Amino acid sequence: MQPTTAEVARTIAAGHLPAVAHIACRPGPIPVRHVTDAQGRVLLLSPAGGAVATALRPQPGAGDTALVLDVTDVPPVAGSPAFGRVWVSGWATRLDGDEARQAALAYAEIDASGDLLDVGESQVLHRMDVAEVRHERGEKLVDVDPDEFAAATPDPLRQIEFDLIADLADHHLAEMSAYVRRQLGSAFQPESEPRVVRMDRYGFLVRLDDRLARLAFPRPVTDRHDLAHLLHPVLCHRCAG
Repeated sequence: MQPTTAEVARTIAAGHLPAVAHIACRPGPIPVRHVTDAQGRVLLLSPAGGAVATALRPQPGAGDTALVLDVTDVPPVAGSPAFGRVWVSGWATRLDGDEARQAALAYAEIDASGDLLDVGESQVLHRMDVAEVRHERGEKLVDVDPDEFAAATPDPLRQIEFDLIADLADHHLAEMSAYVRRQLGSAFQPESEPRVVRMDRYGFLVRLDDRLARLAFPRPVTDRHDLAHLLHPVLCHRCAG
């Protein structure tokens, strides 16, 4: 098993990676702070009167402002492959009153920024109605159904992926190397030690000299604790024996 394109897009657009916005009839791109909430709606947080809020102000006689959110995956460690780039297109609406307060709570579930306390005063929130999602990786560009994007959940390991990979490299290299070699069997034995370079809920990618191999977990993991439970027999000498 491996992530669907919708899951990859939701993970990249979740709100933990730098993003820029291409806003209709405005010069750009403009760096933005954003999250994608549990319903798959994009929320933009910006200073009132700042570049983003000004650019998103509707033109006289026009409705909501069209924009494209542009987010590129950042590999966690050297040698890790990138998972591509996501464009989310739609229209932005400024939120006020109770809508803004509810959106601030939804934003805080993903990024508990102190600036959320000033929403309605020095900070503003815009909600983006998603009309189109595209995922690009290498030479391949895929349209993602907006409903599938909304229904997908971001990967629970993405925020701690660097820490997990670093811990395996620093403290469990021999155990992981032995496990990977057992999984691969005699068909392919790399000259150098296998290195875990990416992890997600479905498994991990291992660099084997100039190749990459994907090893799947027995089932998708739900969080760090669940991952530790799953890997315990691999990393524990007594259990492995």
